[in-house]
Amino acid sequence: MSLKNLLLKNFFTYKIYIYYNLYIRNKAYKKREYYSQWGEDLFIKNYFKNKKDGFYADIGCFHPIMYSNTCLLFNNGWSGLNIDLNNTSIDLFKIMRPNDYNICAALSDQQEETDLFFDHNFSPVNTLSKSVYDTSNKNVSFKKMNKKKISTLTFEDIIKKIPNSLAIDFLNIDCEGYDFYVLKGLNLKKYSPKLICIETHDVYGNPVEMHDKIIKFLKDYNYSHLKRCGPSSFFAN
Repeated sequence: MSLKNLLLKNFFTYKIYIYYNLYIRNKAYKKREYYSQWGEDLFIKNYFKNKKDGFYADIGCFHPIMYSNTCLLFNNGWSGLNIDLNNTSIDLFKIMRPNDYNICAALSDQQEETDLFFDHNFSPVNTLSKSVYDTSNKNVSFKKMNKKKISTLTFEDIIKKIPNSLAIDFLNIDCEGYDFYVLKGLNLKKYSPKLICIETHDVYGNPVEMHDKIIKFLKDYNYSHLKRCGPSSFFAN
């Protein structure tokens, strides 16, 4: 067993490793020009023209710094709701964004028990999608895959835990193949985010399995496509 895995098994050393991951490995103290993997956050920042008091909802938030589409917004004075099915991701957010709503949950369009394909605590590819797991590069991911059952919730189930009504300016969905089901579970008439970022393609530029359903669903709510950055597409109402 690696030293990292040993540290993660003990409560106190787990906490130490969490801070190591944030401040040593990912240099949380250092402000950057951008944080996202494909330049998404630069487009988002420009779209909102340095708006200081916005609210984001980041579903499949993964990490408050690494590959984050909302870190620039946070640094610019925004607050938000961060949701991930991995409790370690939420622990990271609770340290870096303690005044945000940080919730560990697996979202879908209905409540159900399903399979979770879990790579590891700090993996960006933990997923509910069997097809994503099946087509993943096993030389890179899921080397010690842990398959377990998990109960999904809807976005409305999560909102019940939040005392104030939400006015979402920016919605980010990055749920490794489960993006359409998460999107379908949101009442876009009720929340009507000004800008939506959602994965519609893979890293090679190929449309994902639910690509056409995502496009049609957003079109039905009068969202138009603005641009694509890597696997992510932007839509505005």
